[in-house]
Amino acid sequence: MTIVMYLIPIAIFLGLIGLAAFIWSVRSGQFDDLDGAAHRILIDDDKPASDPEDKGAD
Repeated sequence: MTIVMYLIPIAIFLGLIGLAAFIWSVRSGQFDDLDGAAHRILIDDDKPASDPEDKGAD
């Protein structure tokens, strides 16, 4: 029974640390753009490299 007297405050303390970390991450902008990274991989904005040797081959 005495172990419960130690475990309850430890659990509350760890829960408060998790809550503080979540609030900090929301305020710092970690959850602003959830879909941006997922869609960024699908966008192909790279320009093909031009080869100067191919210009005279046509």
